[in-house]
Amino acid sequence: MIVVTGAAGFIGSNLVKGLNAEGEREILCVDDLSDGTKFLNMADVEIGDYLDKDEFLERIVDDRLPTIEAIFHQGACSSTTEWNGRFMMDINYRYSRMLLDWSQNHGVPFLYASSASVYGDGARGFSEERRCEGPLNVYAYSKFLFDQYVRRGGFDCQPTGIAVDSSAHVPAGRTRPQVVGLRYFTVYGPREQHKGPMASTVFHFNNQVELEGECRLFEGNDGYGNGDQQRDFIYVDDVVAVNLWFWRHPQHSGIYNCGTGHSQTFNDVARAVIGWHGRGTLKYIPFPEHLVGRYQSHTEADLGKLRRAGYENGFRTVEEGVGEYLHWLHRR
Repeated sequence: MIVVTGAAGFIGSNLVKGLNAEGEREILCVDDLSDGTKFLNMADVEIGDYLDKDEFLERIVDDRLPTIEAIFHQGACSSTTEWNGRFMMDINYRYSRMLLDWSQNHGVPFLYASSASVYGDGARGFSEERRCEGPLNVYAYSKFLFDQYVRRGGFDCQPTGIAVDSSAHVPAGRTRPQVVGLRYFTVYGPREQHKGPMASTVFHFNNQVELEGECRLFEGNDGYGNGDQQRDFIYVDDVVAVNLWFWRHPQHSGIYNCGTGHSQTFNDVARAVIGWHGRGTLKYIPFPEHLVGRYQSHTEADLGKLRRAGYENGFRTVEEGVGEYLHWLHRR
C-alpha cells in the first residue's frame, strides 16, 4: 500500500486523486476526521483503507502495518496563526520524526510536506540553504526543525542506495531509501474549502466577489503598496506533479522548493478572480497589527536545485490557475 497522511486535507486529497490517475488504488489514507466535513475530499477518490492518525501512529510504534511502498506525509497543523507551541511541535515535529525513523528502518521512501514559511521575511533569499532560513512563527519553526532533523540524518543532497550507520537513523548495512522534503510556497486550488481562514486568497476573493462584489486586500506594508505584497502562488495540481515525479525518480533525495519560481501580487490574484467573474472591485483594508513582523510580504522560490534534479515541467501562472480553480468551484 501507499500511505498518504493528511489524506482528507487540501494537498493530501489532491495527491490521492493524482495517485488514482496513475492507476493506484491501494492507498492507506490517514487523517483526523474530527471535522467530519472533510470526508467530502475523499468521496470521489478510490482508496484501500482509512486510519485515524493516532491509530496509525500506534501501529507505527507497535510495527503492525502491512507492506508499505511509500509514505507521502502531508498531515500537519498548517495554521500559521496557531501559537500553541506544544501542540504544534507534537503534531508537526515529533509525529514526523517517528514516521521518518520507521520508514528508514523499513526501507520505505518518505516524501513529506515542508514549507516556504521557513524562509521568514525572505531577506536572505529563497534557496534551500541554512543561511536563508529564519522562521517568523511557531508553525514555520516546527517545519524548519524537522528539515534540520532530515539534514542531521544526512538525507539532504545525499545519494540513495548507500549504506549508512545508525547515527543517520538507519540500521548499519542497510541501504538508504529516498527522503524528499518539498517546501510548498503559496498553494491554492480545489479541496481547500474546509480550511476556513487558512484557505487561499483565491478562495476568499471568489466568495467576496459573489457576496459583496469586491475583493478585500491588505493596505501596503514593508515598503509594498496597497495589495502589492508578492507571493509565489502555485496551483495544487502542480504540487501533486512534483510529488509524483520524485516518487517516480527514487534516486533523488533532499529538501527542494516547490513553487513556480515567479512571484505575483495579491492584486494580480484579485484581478484574475474579478476577470473570471466579469465584475467586482478592489478594496484595501488596514494591515492587521497582529501580523506586523510575522508576515511574508514577498516569496519567490529558487528552483535551481529542483531543475538540477531533472524536473522540467512548467507551472501555471496565477491567471491560468485561477481560471481552472474557479471553473472547478462553479462546476455545478
